[in-house]
Amino acid sequence: MRVVGGEWRLVDVGRIGAYFVVDVGDAPGWHPVAELYADAGGALDLLVTAYADRLRTGERRVAASILFQGYAARLWSPVLGCVALGMPPPDLAARRLRWRYRPGEPMGLNLAAPEPAAGPVPPVIVHEHLTPLVAALHRLTGVARNLLWGNAASALAGTLTALRLAGVRIGVATAVVRGLLESAPLRGTGALTLPGGRPAFRRRSCCLYYRLPGGGLCGDCCLTRVPD
Repeated sequence: MRVVGGEWRLVDVGRIGAYFVVDVGDAPGWHPVAELYADAGGALDLLVTAYADRLRTGERRVAASILFQGYAARLWSPVLGCVALGMPPPDLAARRLRWRYRPGEPMGLNLAAPEPAAGPVPPVIVHEHLTPLVAALHRLTGVARNLLWGNAASALAGTLTALRLAGVRIGVATAVVRGLLESAPLRGTGALTLPGGRPAFRRRSCCLYYRLPGGGLCGDCCLTRVPD
């Protein structure tokens, strides 16, 4: 992202990959994320159901887990992308951010009028987005809170890997990730190492991906074999 002619442009970061894209502009079809977290009008319930149908599972907690991990990645990616590229991250306050879901695509995020963040963005993601979504999904499906925070940590480390594979220097972003993993609520969710400069994360919980048809264990899973 860079400032050109007084306007915020997220194009540079969005080129890294689909999870780094933030749509800009006041267009129809977008909904306030605060309404999603509150399950206003059953929006979150319907979204979990859509994920369950897409993933071909009758276990809503499994669908909720996969939904949450992808959404966490959508939040972390543009922020860490900006940090890694030496650009000011956008203001992702919950009152400003909107969402949209289209089957087959990552959850879409939208800022009608992007502005630079006035302070550190990672705490905003944790407290204004992930914390209420963890509570809502636990209440709706019974999925464990510590599992969801493990998903958030896994998505965070996965964003580092995506940046590295895109040829972006990750030194500064790695420092941000380490700081988050050493602070509540992500503290204790897993361990990040950098063998040969490559991010490697081992989590202490399982996202339940193995319970999907054709699913298996993720590369950072705490399990060593698929449970019976």
